[in-house]
Amino acid sequence: MNPQYAQVSVVVIGYDDATHVTDAVRSALAQGPTVREVIAVDDCSTDGTADLLDALAAEEPRLRVIHRTVNSGGCGSPRNDGIDAAAAPYVMFLDSDDVLPPGAVDALLTAAEGQRVEVAAGLCVRRELPSGREVPWERALYAEPALVSHPARRTRLVHDTLCVNKLYRTDFLREHRIRFPDGRYPYEDFVFTARVWAAGPRVALIPDTVYVWHVRRDAARLSISLDRADVDNWRARTEANQAAYEILLGAGEKRLARAVHAKFLDHELRMYTRELELRDPEYRRAWWELTRAHLASFDATDFTANPTAPGRLVARVVMASPAPRDLPRLKELAARPARLLPPYARASDTTPIWSDDLPQVTLDHVLVRPAHLLPAAVDAELRPRARGTLLRLRLHELYGRLAQAGPASMDVEFAHREEDRVGLRLETPLLPDRYGDLWTAEARVDLSALGAGTWDLRMTLRFRDGTSRDVTAHALTGPGLLRRRAVPDARRGVLLVQPYRTHAGALALRTASGWRGMTDVVGRRLKRLLH
Repeated sequence: MNPQYAQVSVVVIGYDDATHVTDAVRSALAQGPTVREVIAVDDCSTDGTADLLDALAAEEPRLRVIHRTVNSGGCGSPRNDGIDAAAAPYVMFLDSDDVLPPGAVDALLTAAEGQRVEVAAGLCVRRELPSGREVPWERALYAEPALVSHPARRTRLVHDTLCVNKLYRTDFLREHRIRFPDGRYPYEDFVFTARVWAAGPRVALIPDTVYVWHVRRDAARLSISLDRADVDNWRARTEANQAAYEILLGAGEKRLARAVHAKFLDHELRMYTRELELRDPEYRRAWWELTRAHLASFDATDFTANPTAPGRLVARVVMASPAPRDLPRLKELAARPARLLPPYARASDTTPIWSDDLPQVTLDHVLVRPAHLLPAAVDAELRPRARGTLLRLRLHELYGRLAQAGPASMDVEFAHREEDRVGLRLETPLLPDRYGDLWTAEARVDLSALGAGTWDLRMTLRFRDGTSRDVTAHALTGPGLLRRRAVPDARRGVLLVQPYRTHAGALALRTASGWRGMTDVVGRRLKRLLH
């Protein structure tokens, strides 16, 4: 091997992950001669992970294994061990249950060396298992190659809190003493990446996929980002966000610090708000108190910078009420795209407000914002029938603004959630009611065109002036609306259809085709009931 090309140390960390660690290490070694060494840090595993790594190291001279004698309780300390041990000019990180795709290291190193930067970053994809569906992480940030002379010139960088899709100059990390928080510190990468950006590196961005993040929702031990059922997860997330904010502000990076707060409002707050109805009252109360305390540390400019954003409105409602309230409406507002459900209240001076008992939360922006950007609310119900399935849609007026634009029609797609394809498209006109408060549409849906799968309802609301807005449908509930039904299917004999409501309140659909598929679904249902 020519040492000239052996430029990168890949640090693989793992704890009790004998099932996956071999694939992770081999994906790093398979990057070729660019990788000088793979440093596997075992965090005192008890399931045979350490023995697996030692056996691999006996066959592969580029693999070094570090055995921690005490479990750290987190990801930060093992990564710090890797930084300390790295012998190559560049270092990157890999978790034991993920993989590096072929060519990832070469692509990052070429960008780093060619642009003479301290950090090179590429696209990460979240791969849902077992389906294999891939969702790009921060796709827009990596849409095309870019050289960023200073992180403050691309504030969107703070939205990419991952440490694993980046290549760092080793001496840059050591010179600026950039390390991960030690011990058990959930969301340690929030703090690490804030320290990186605070040091003001030049950054090369590339559109290549350089990291595959495996998402296993049925794993016995969920990853930190998925294990959100305990309020301690939210506490850790707010604390990590606050730490990142203070790091950047302390370094004089005010624009980046404010971008951290903006990310919290637009991403974290909306994501956890969508799940609040799933939690018990004790969780909700604790979550509400933690959120109010965290938001109290924000400056007024954090809310006025983009006052029409849904996350800002969610935050204002939380700050205005000392106890949890309006959770169904907040969940819909936090959806993507946002939906502002009725009732639509007004103050005595006709100012739009959130509700009669929260008049301080005003909605003035809906009077001036273009109609195609408003959080339009669409109700939907799907009634599977033997003689044809009926889709009913109902669009709500919003302080007179939609009527001004003139809703004309709705384009509807049934999109397969795992396979990223559209199974059915249709267009239906919207008709106003006599009072001017609603527009309705009805359409016959040929569900036999779908086949088996999970289908999201995507819609585009079209106005008479040619503008449009992507919307999703609020799933109506009521007697018989979300029942599972079997309908005749000319191709497969029978189609089992289950309309349901997503965590964000939207209407979606599960289908199983044929008698065998129907039997599988019923069997899984029986198993859940037995357990």
